[in-house]
Amino acid sequence: MKYFILVPDGCADWPIPSLNGKTPLEVANIKNINELAKISEVGLVRTVPKGFAPGSDTANLSLLGFDPAIYLTGRAPLEAAAMGIEMPESAAIFRMNLVTLEGDGEYADLSLIDHSAGEISNEEAAILIDYLAKELERNDINFYPGVGYRNILITDELDISCLLTPPHDILGQKVRDYLPKGSGADEITDLMYKSYVILKEHPLNREKVEKGLRPANSIWLWGQGKKPGLASFEEKYGIKGSVITAVDLIKGIGVCAGLEIINIPGADGTLHTNYEGKAQGAIDEFKKGKDFVFVHVEAPDECSHNDDLAGKLKALEFIDYRIFKTVSEYLKSTGEPYRILIVPDHKTPLETRTHSDEPTPFVLFDSEKLMPPADWKMFTEASGEKGTYFDNGCDFADYFFNRNK
Repeated sequence: MKYFILVPDGCADWPIPSLNGKTPLEVANIKNINELAKISEVGLVRTVPKGFAPGSDTANLSLLGFDPAIYLTGRAPLEAAAMGIEMPESAAIFRMNLVTLEGDGEYADLSLIDHSAGEISNEEAAILIDYLAKELERNDINFYPGVGYRNILITDELDISCLLTPPHDILGQKVRDYLPKGSGADEITDLMYKSYVILKEHPLNREKVEKGLRPANSIWLWGQGKKPGLASFEEKYGIKGSVITAVDLIKGIGVCAGLEIINIPGADGTLHTNYEGKAQGAIDEFKKGKDFVFVHVEAPDECSHNDDLAGKLKALEFIDYRIFKTVSEYLKSTGEPYRILIVPDHKTPLETRTHSDEPTPFVLFDSEKLMPPADWKMFTEASGEKGTYFDNGCDFADYFFNRNK
């Protein structure tokens, strides 16, 4: 049995007035996925346990069968694991976004208008992180460049119990009410403020402003935690697998679970990612003998964060015919039994531009267990509500991987 999971990150949504009360999934041309849905099991799954923040760390751990209540130590440590960064047991690890702040007055009066600093490139981010390191780094505070706006800070000095807000949750709002709170808040706020003073005058940012582009003029710390330790995926499910994603968080989960990480050239976590490369990468892994491939596509989520409805619709269509169609046709051609799961890790409504903890729709196809065809079955929120409901993402993973047989 081969297993393929396709995760269109954040693609589930709420009804949108400009779409006549429909969701992007209901409007997008995803005919290949919807054709499969007719003979598949459809439904809803709660990937974010009640009481947990709806982060991609929590949701993707659940989809891979790892209980966040046991295994989640923080988002940033998982990303650091993907980057191969050494993490002392005592160290606090923080996600460090490069963001765009705008406005006049004190730091607290500025508005956070872009959590990705205009989707800053890896090369530009590395220049700025290196500059920050020279200006601010000490023996107990270390800066590490990551992928684009997603970077890492490791320290023995800052307190991980501090309450920090994800920057994509406060887009367009003044940062005053969302600055760090609790133990160690002043130290973290001071570090963010100093980064703003340093970065806003950097030649790279001055050049961006002159071109009408958004500067990466501050860091924003969040997602903190300690060194993680997941169980072995192969020992858990008895199968060997690979992960294909542009996002360090997902790579980190894979690394910690003992899954192989496949890096695809041009896969950048944006609408313009290398869809064909991801599809071929998945096929290559199956040909090499892997039992399971997990393909994560960040584009729909990023479009929601950026209030880009047109982009979200386009991302869904790209995923449908440039990834799903290719991989599903390959699996069918092999003659081997296979299972396919299409499921977002969480909703990211365009209305809020941030994650939601609501259950997400899924399509689950089993080549050995075709479901009675029905036209109402589609990859949509409404169709999911009529189907099977799973209240626990880990139980759903066990169900998909036939662990309960």
